Amino acid sequence: MSATLSATDSVKDQTREQLQDQNLDQRSERFEQRTPGCSIEAALEIVRDRWTILILRDSFRGIRRFDDLRKDLEIPRAILADRLRSLVEHGVLVKRQYQQRPERFEYRLTPMGMELSPILVSLMQWGDRWLSGDEGPPRLLVHEPCSTEIDMSFYCWTCEEAFSPSQISSRPGGAES
Repeated sequence: MSATLSATDSVKDQTREQLQDQNLDQRSERFEQRTPGCSIEAALEIVRDRWTILILRDSFRGIRRFDDLRKDLEIPRAILADRLRSLVEHGVLVKRQYQQRPERFEYRLTPMGMELSPILVSLMQWGDRWLSGDEGPPRLLVHEPCSTEIDMSFYCWTCEEAFSPSQISSRPGGAES
């Protein structure tokens, strides 16, 4: 009986892997067919849902291992595996072996992944400002050397001053020039 269950589980795993591969292929095709000239659309193909954002949040907090991510996020195994595979495929995370027997891996942010930090901080601060209620934000981010609370804002290094989003305009870049 256990051999039958084992064979059935193996078929289920193979079918699940085939579906995941098919989904990755479909995502890659959508990525290639995206609207030309829209970097936001291209970025959302990679950072596409709640789970991906939460995996990135945990990565910035130093949680790197599959089981630790799964425990912290309470995420289904198949979804976590899919999101990690996609983030590695797109160059946001790198997969590194940390143990040989049994073989185990951890996931680390790449330079491309590290550049998502201002986006996550901005999203957090937006949630703090508009969704946290009377008790205030659940966590505060501080600049370690001076312990000052940080705030994401727009700053022009040429003018040496902060500015608001209403002072931003768009012009054609390399893709539209």
